[in-house]
Amino acid sequence: MSALANHSFSKMNGIGNEIVVVDLRDRPAAVTAEEARAVASPAGVPYDQLMVLQPPRLQGTEAFIRIYNSDGSEAAACGNGMRCVARLLFERTGQTQVTYETRAGLLNCWQGPSGDLYTVDMGPPKFGWKDIPLAEEFRDTRSIELQIGPIDAPVLHTPSVVNMGNPHAIFWVDDVNAYDLVRFGPLLENHPIFLERANITLAHIVDHDHITIRTWERGAGLTKACGSAACATAVAAARLKRANRIVQISLPGGELGIEWRERDDHVLMTGTATFEYEGRFDPALFASVA
Repeated sequence: MSALANHSFSKMNGIGNEIVVVDLRDRPAAVTAEEARAVASPAGVPYDQLMVLQPPRLQGTEAFIRIYNSDGSEAAACGNGMRCVARLLFERTGQTQVTYETRAGLLNCWQGPSGDLYTVDMGPPKFGWKDIPLAEEFRDTRSIELQIGPIDAPVLHTPSVVNMGNPHAIFWVDDVNAYDLVRFGPLLENHPIFLERANITLAHIVDHDHITIRTWERGAGLTKACGSAACATAVAAARLKRANRIVQISLPGGELGIEWRERDDHVLMTGTATFEYEGRFDPALFASVA
């Protein structure tokens, strides 16, 4: 029997990023890719990311969090999901600050700068071609040679690439809505240059303090919001001198404030986290799961 059968969950969203939170800290149970896909099925609780809290492995942390995309693959980081997890904990315990462990490392979260906002320290970005990781060497990852469409008139080209816990490619465009991201997203996500696939973002620089983006999320598809993509875009824009180190990112689902902190290179993401409802997983979801 699956550990998720009849287990409680919280359905939330981070500015439209659909999040399901499951707390398994009271039992040493792992969630398989098949179980994660079953939860995401139409009969389950469709999501972009499933945040599974497991017992802490390090002293001083609240939990080790495994993050699943809706296709069952794992992500190392999810900023919107972390804000949702933090809100649940803060409301249940009265805490206002917490440290979690993820595959991307330790992530600190705190409430503020106002009561309805939550900030996640996403850590420092990585720019080396092996850190993205890419299949071939590029000395300058502020822009790499990659295009889609005709050679003499590419539809999208020359993205910036950043690892923000997950690999990201950012294409700079004049209008983020002028491209069929449902068509181009899967092709670029699975391009051979990206050894671990990639999140694909279209970004438009409004001014030095404001950027608009749309994202095709690795393992989840077209999403209303991707927190790590917002962080990656802000960092990439600052590296290109197209934006300041503190910037507002507009996504289809809402707004995020991003600061690439100069004193330690850490990226801070601030935004809301919305609670929708609680429920229990129908055991029938996992009947065919081995």
